[in-house]
Amino acid sequence: MTYELTNEDLTGRTRLNHDSLSYRNGKLFIEKLAVEDIAAEVPTPFYCYSASTIRNAFTLLTDKLKPMHASVCFAVKANSNISILKLLADLGCGMDIVSGGELERVIAAGVVPSKIVFSGVGKTRREIRRALEVGIHQLNVESPAELDSIRGVARDLGCRAPVVFRVNPDVDARTHAKISTGKKGDKFGINIELIEELYAKAAAFPELDVAGLAVHIGSQLLNLSPYSAAYRRLASLVDKLRSLGLPVRRLDLGGGLGINYNFGVGPDVGEYAAIVGETVGGLHCELTVEPGRWLVGPAGLLVTEVLNLKEAGGTVLAIVDAAMNDLMRPALYDAVHPVLSLQDVGNSAHAYQIVGPVCESSDVFGTYDALPPLQSGVRIAFGCAGAYGASMASTYNSRDLIAEVLVEADRFRLIRRRQTIQDLLELERATPWKSCFETNATTAL
Repeated sequence: MTYELTNEDLTGRTRLNHDSLSYRNGKLFIEKLAVEDIAAEVPTPFYCYSASTIRNAFTLLTDKLKPMHASVCFAVKANSNISILKLLADLGCGMDIVSGGELERVIAAGVVPSKIVFSGVGKTRREIRRALEVGIHQLNVESPAELDSIRGVARDLGCRAPVVFRVNPDVDARTHAKISTGKKGDKFGINIELIEELYAKAAAFPELDVAGLAVHIGSQLLNLSPYSAAYRRLASLVDKLRSLGLPVRRLDLGGGLGINYNFGVGPDVGEYAAIVGETVGGLHCELTVEPGRWLVGPAGLLVTEVLNLKEAGGTVLAIVDAAMNDLMRPALYDAVHPVLSLQDVGNSAHAYQIVGPVCESSDVFGTYDALPPLQSGVRIAFGCAGAYGASMASTYNSRDLIAEVLVEADRFRLIRRRQTIQDLLELERATPWKSCFETNATTAL
């Protein structure tokens, strides 16, 4: 995949999420700052996010959903940086979390607990307890066994747990197999055929406030028709439950709206909103949608520097200082992110395979055949890197976790400092030895 960015490509409705990027005076700008100027102060590699791009995306989506009175909860797993979460929370966005750690992050960001939805297929009793103690909006139940755990924790706390049941509608999202979650056999949700009996049983328990249903069929959906199929099955289930005298107040519609990783046309959120209205808008339920990638993906760049070039089997490799531990998507999903030159040099007819320094053959970002000439010291940026970049990063090969930067108009700030090897070594400071046998023997005496 190759793409040459021009200012004309960054205008219009279909490119809304890329409107913070432009070339001016031969330099790549993010909002009103030249990326090269940021790189002069922040060592590469680093992530760089546009605040205005995130705000614009949130405003567009909420405006389209306004007729259905649907609320938006950001899928925190896409980008869990506290500053990003606070930016969204200040706009009125709720949060969709999948772990106890994400719960603590959104609380630290100042999110009101009543706007937090707890999804995820394997919640621990400790996580459930903490969620109920702070008073989150709801727990999305993934299995009968998890329902029992929630009920037990609620009984211990003397409270009622607000729950909705995540339905597996057996709908093919037509996306990558590793991010498809709504087909029968996937680990997510409860078979739609089992919901009726489980819902009725749960509604009789005093420890549970059974509020409704949830569905999430996958991530990176570019074709919107699977949403229509899933939501229609959800609507039929609502009608069936109500016919049995069971109340259904809430519908959690999940997320998954995709982006075009080549700065092209993505899904039309107006069309998505119309699908929501046509399928479940008339059910008089509280509606929630949970986008992640769509809100933050196009807002991010991964800025990196070319270390050197080498030839391998007729291919010219450009070895950069970013690696698969910094951006896992290419190695994990065979994803290819667009590459932008920080300098508009004009001639873009050179072919390179861009690779990182990690000791794995999978540490390859992609092969590009329309790039400007590269050499040691040249900086480039991977686009559409605001989602599932930093949040999936690791310290594999004992590499630093890289810094994150937020840009707003003509200013920027670090929102996560680089985590160095010295920080990591401190975490591995050994504690004194303990003998479990001696402890147990002393207890027995």
